[in-house]
Amino acid sequence: MLSVLHMTVNEVRSRYLAFFKARGHAVIPSAPIVPENDPTTLFTSSGMQPLVPYLLGQEHPAGVRLVNSQLSFRAGDIEEVGDNRHTTFFEMLGNWSLGDYFKKEQLPWIYEFLTEELELSKNRLWVTCFAGDESLGLPRDLQSAEIWKKIGMPEDRILFYDAKKNWWSRSGTPDKMPAGEPGGPDSEIFYDFGTPHDITYGKECHPNCDCGRFVEICNSVFMEYVKESGGSFAKLKQQNVDFGGGLERLAATTLGSDDVFQADTLKTAITELEQVSKKEYG
Repeated sequence: MLSVLHMTVNEVRSRYLAFFKARGHAVIPSAPIVPENDPTTLFTSSGMQPLVPYLLGQEHPAGVRLVNSQLSFRAGDIEEVGDNRHTTFFEMLGNWSLGDYFKKEQLPWIYEFLTEELELSKNRLWVTCFAGDESLGLPRDLQSAEIWKKIGMPEDRILFYDAKKNWWSRSGTPDKMPAGEPGGPDSEIFYDFGTPHDITYGKECHPNCDCGRFVEICNSVFMEYVKESGGSFAKLKQQNVDFGGGLERLAATTLGSDDVFQADTLKTAITELEQVSKKEYG
C-alpha cells in the first residue's frame, strides 16, 4: 500500500514547516538562488550552503534550530535529467540543528514525518548508513543503524555504503574536500516502488541501484567533521544536523508515483506541453 494521501507540493511544504516549527525550529526564508558573499559557486545548490558559517560555529540570529524550503539549482545533475527522479531546479526541505540535537532526535522525527504526516508506507522505506573509512579515521555509523532498529526498521532494510553514497559535503567525498570544509556521514531514506528491476543496472537491485525502483526521498547529514590542511579530519566544535528532503520527490511519492515529474508543479508544465505538441508524456 502506498500513501493514502495525494498531496500537492504546497501541502507537503506546509506540513513539513509546521512539523518542525512545533518542535522548536525557527522558519527561515529561502536564500537567493544566486549566492550572496559566496564566491565558491555560481548557484545555491542545497539548503545548507547559505548556512556554512553557522555550521562552523557562528551564531545564527534565529537560534540553533532552523527549518526552511530552499530553492536550489544543480547543474551537476544535468546529465541525469531524463530519468524518473532528477531535475536541475527544485526545492530542498531542510531542518538544522546547530550544536543542539543530533541523531537520536533527528531520525525518529523524520521517520514520524514521513509515516504519519505524509502517511507513506513503513513497509516500503529502506535506509542506508555510512560504512566508514579506516584510512581516514572515519568510523562506521553504527549509532544511526541502532537508532533505526529501535524505531522499528527491519535489519535487512538497513544497509551500509561507502563515502561515495553515504557521506556529504559541498565538495563530495572526503578526499575531494578542501581544508576548512565541513562534512559528515549521512543516513538516507529510500522509497521502494516495487517496479521490476532492469538487469542493465546490475544483477541485484538495492536502494542505490539506478534502475528506478528505489528513489531517495531524504537525507540526514550528521555534520561533525572538518577537513584539516594535512588531509586528516578533526571534529567540529559542535555536532550539527543538516537534513535535506526533495520536495517534488516527496509530493510525487504521496501520489504513489515513482516519477518526480508527476508532482503538480511540474505536471502543470507537462500538461501544457502535451497540448501544444499534441504528444503524450510517457
